Amino acid sequence: MKYPKALEELIASFKKFPGIGPKTAERLALHVLLGADQEDVKSLSSNLLKALEEVHPCKNCGILTDQDLCFVCKDYTRTKQLMILENNKDMISIEATGQYHGRYHILNGVISALNGVGPDDINLGSLKQRIKDEGITEVIISTNPTLDGEMTAYYINNLLKDELEVYRIGYGLPAGTNIEYANETTLIKALEGKRKM
Repeated sequence: MKYPKALEELIASFKKFPGIGPKTAERLALHVLLGADQEDVKSLSSNLLKALEEVHPCKNCGILTDQDLCFVCKDYTRTKQLMILENNKDMISIEATGQYHGRYHILNGVISALNGVGPDDINLGSLKQRIKDEGITEVIISTNPTLDGEMTAYYINNLLKDELEVYRIGYGLPAGTNIEYANETTLIKALEGKRKM
């Protein structure tokens, strides 16, 4: 069956979201038209536009905010540690632990030779000056343990290692995992991340 053009365009719009395939996009579009309360749909539309207009990366660190500075950059009780992360979702996860009380620097990506993303394409331009201006004493590179994440961590380490202490976040076995089922990379990271008991 061929859908009306406006519905096809709505399905195509939903398919652009990560993790949404053709069937899910079709289900969502049909729900918007046939199953959802029209006020909810109008509210969703309004909220999308409002978020696009008002939310932007913090000019200092890259955390999403609707102010000039985000809630972390406004908090002067934060330590002089700086955690470098790939994206805002990673920051939310770290913040949820309640164990880290330093500052953040969001890269909004990683260096990826395969995808043509270089150091100038991610949020690295202001990093060295920011470290100097804020008196940062320690950097924790917390990019993901992927090939691109490791390449990015290596680049940042070389950029900063002569100026201050640079650490890499520990990786290893998740709690409840049996060693026999862990892959080689996980085991290597677990051994590298060993600590004294």
